[in-house]
This record gives sequence, structure tokens and C-alpha cells, in this order.
Amino acid sequence: MRVLMFGWEFPPHISGGLGTACHGLTNSLSQENIDVLFVVPKLHGGETAERTSFINASDVPIEREGSVERYVSGTAVDSETRKEVYRVIRKNEHMRQIEVPSTLSPYRSPSFEETSSDLEHWNYPIAFEDRDTTPKRMTQLDEHHNGEDVSEQKKNIIASYKFSGSYGPNLLEEVRRYAQVGAEIAKKFEFDVIHAHDWMTYLAGIAAKKVSGKPLVVHVHATEYDRSGEHVDPQVRAIEQQGMAEADCVVTVSNWTKKITVTKYNIAEEKVEVVHNGIIPKIPSAKIFSPPPVGSHIVTFLGRITHQKGPLYFVEAARKVLDRIPDTHFVVAGSGDLLPLMIERIAQLRMSSHFHFTGFLRGKDIDKVWSMSDVYVMPSVSEPFGIAPLEAIQAGVPVIISNQSGVAEVMPHAMKVDFWDTHELAAAICSVLKYKSLSATLAANSAREIEEITWNSAAKKLTQLYHGLTENQRCA
Repeated sequence: MRVLMFGWEFPPHISGGLGTACHGLTNSLSQENIDVLFVVPKLHGGETAERTSFINASDVPIEREGSVERYVSGTAVDSETRKEVYRVIRKNEHMRQIEVPSTLSPYRSPSFEETSSDLEHWNYPIAFEDRDTTPKRMTQLDEHHNGEDVSEQKKNIIASYKFSGSYGPNLLEEVRRYAQVGAEIAKKFEFDVIHAHDWMTYLAGIAAKKVSGKPLVVHVHATEYDRSGEHVDPQVRAIEQQGMAEADCVVTVSNWTKKITVTKYNIAEEKVEVVHNGIIPKIPSAKIFSPPPVGSHIVTFLGRITHQKGPLYFVEAARKVLDRIPDTHFVVAGSGDLLPLMIERIAQLRMSSHFHFTGFLRGKDIDKVWSMSDVYVMPSVSEPFGIAPLEAIQAGVPVIISNQSGVAEVMPHAMKVDFWDTHELAAAICSVLKYKSLSATLAANSAREIEEITWNSAAKKLTQLYHGLTENQRCA
């Protein structure tokens, strides 16, 4: 079986949990005899996965004037197939890379000077980007004029673009352009199922379904209600609503998220399947820092500094912890739109000397943070799942998570608190720091629990779902 999969990032070039999830799923799907055509806005090099062909979104020609609505609204699609003009970047037995135009990356903010109040709720780290958005043409297109008016061809066809790759005023335009790309790819490749990850790819998935007639799975890693609370962006919510409504099956990463899709988006409960995220098994690394570089106790917050992740509740709890254990220090690993407000509040509470900001981290740098941490805290306001706690546990670090998180569903013995109860959160942190036996017990019990929380388990569920859709056209 072959799956056409739309995503926005892939390791080693990731900005958040979405890329990690896609990597874990594709590798584990290969063990279920599933081949994947994985489409991303931009491949940077180094992306690999078993039985996966990466389609890099830059060189597929699309119609500038042709309305994407013909792909996403059910109207007729031109059946004429153009001669393939893709540029093969790299090819081997299991992989070939092709580019398709797009500007978006999944966890990226506008350039710093572009950050404004209308984007403050987005859960993406601050990034400084090249903002040249000049379209570029491919000379190969000239081969396909076939005697037609060249000026008309140039008006209607765009071959490739150079974009900033940041979230800006053209965000929704780029999502729709990506939908056109999805339709073009669906014309060129054979596949059995379409799988679209998160809202940026839903229209592309719908477009591919309209062209191919193949069943569509939309994978909800987060919703606009998670990112923004009740102050949702109506246009983003509309795309999420359309994607879930037109999908043959909606996959959520937790029962927490399933409840949101049913109550907030009015999706039939029987149409929604829960597939919990997982983790790639590995042996914990040895402690790198001994003694810790700062203080006697290290409490870590690792995640995007946004409303969704609850960083300000972490700060309020930190003040209460310091009142009881003055030698505690707090590491904040991440970036996001609430960073300035977080720093301001820390200063107001006179804790600046106890906070250490690392910025956004990847790979071995994250391992270094785990090696120095006594406890990891995830006080998320609304967390569809939460892969970071699993990674912390895998590194031997006890965790405290919010009740408002999907990962709490698969961690019955983890220490849990309500995100808003900073007194309870502070008490939990102090207990882990003061009582080494409690810390050791939490770490050991959690380590046993995550042995069953694997991407292989998730892949088996998805494989059953795929076969159900292709054989019976049913979600379950």
C-alpha cells in the first residue's frame, strides 16, 4: 500500500512536535509494509525514512489564475495531464525528491519586526527570515507552449517561488497555493490513501482527493482552540472545519483532542479515531553535567513559549518554589510570542538571576538540558498530546504534567496538576526536589509506562485504518 502524505517539516530540520511525529510514524509505517510519498514545503537535506519518497515543494508548475476552488469545492477538474517537468534532486531505491511551491513552515513566526498583536496567539517561535517573495519561472515550461500564446501561458503558470518561509499576511494565500500543488501531485503519482497532517495541509489533502477519488485522512495534532483558547482565528478554524468535514476519517492524537473535534467542530464521534503519539525507544544518556552548572536544583520548561504551553503559570509557580527552596534555578528552553511578557513578569517577581533562557533547541542540545534537569514541568493550558514529557522520561527525568493534556491519558502514574493551580504546581515541584525517593519512584514508574507508548503501536492502528478505508470506505 502507498500513502500520499502531506506534512510541513521533517527531521533533522524541525521546529516542534509535528516533525517528530511525522518521522516516528513514517519509519514505523515501513514496518507495516506501507510506502509513503511525503510532501513538505522545503527539504533542507538530510531527511531520511524507510520506504519513504520525499516530494520537495518547489518545482511543480501550477496555474496562477486557475482557482484552487475547483479542487476543494467539488467542481470539475481538467483531466488533461501535463508532461512532467519535475526536477529530481536525489534518487535512490526508496527515495526521490521533488519540489513544490509553498511559503509555510509549521512552527515559524514572522520576522521579529513583523510580530504584532494579530499574531500573538500563534504557537510558533520567533524567527528571522529572508523575506524575498519574488516568483521564479522555470525555463522548462517553454517546452510546453505547443504553439499557444506564450503570454497567456506566462499569465497562468507559475513554476517556482522563493518565499520567506515565515507566517505573514499571505499565509492563507499560501495554504491555498499548496492545495493546487496537492492536486498536481495527485495527477502524477499512484497511491491508495491520502494523509494530511494539521490544518496547513488540509486543503491540499482535499484537492488530492477531488483529483484522485482516494480516501482522505486528516490528522489533528492541534486545533485552533488549543493554540488560541476561545479567541480563535475564524479563517483557520474554517479550514480545520472543512478538512474534518470532507475527510473520510479524522485521526486525533488523544481523547482530549477528539472531544474538541466533536464538540467544537460538530464532527460525528464515529468518524474520529484516536491514535496516541509515541516515542522512539533509546537508551538514556549518561549525565553530562555534574554538578549542575547553576544552583542545586534545576526545574525545566521545554516547549514553545505561547499561550497553549502555559509559560506564565510556570513563572507564578516558580516564585512560590523559590520562597520554599531558594537555591532552585529554572531553565526555559524554547521561544515564542509570550517570551517578552514572560521575561517582564520574571523581573517583576525579582527572579531574573534564577532563570536561564536557552532559546529553541534541537538534538544533542536537548539531551544536555535533560542531563542537568531534576524535574520537567509541562503546565499546558490545552495540550493535544505532548511528546516532550516522554522524551524527558526516556532521559530519566521525572515529569509533572497538566491534567489538560493528551499525554496524561497514557501516563496513569505521572504526577498531574491543573494548569491554573499554581499553588499545587509549586507544591508538586517542591516535593520532587526535596524527596529523592519520590523523584526516583516517579522516574522508574514512568519509564515502565512509556515502554508501550511507541510509534509502532500508532503505525499498527493507522495501517488498520488505511485498509478499512480502501476496502470498505469506512473510518473504522
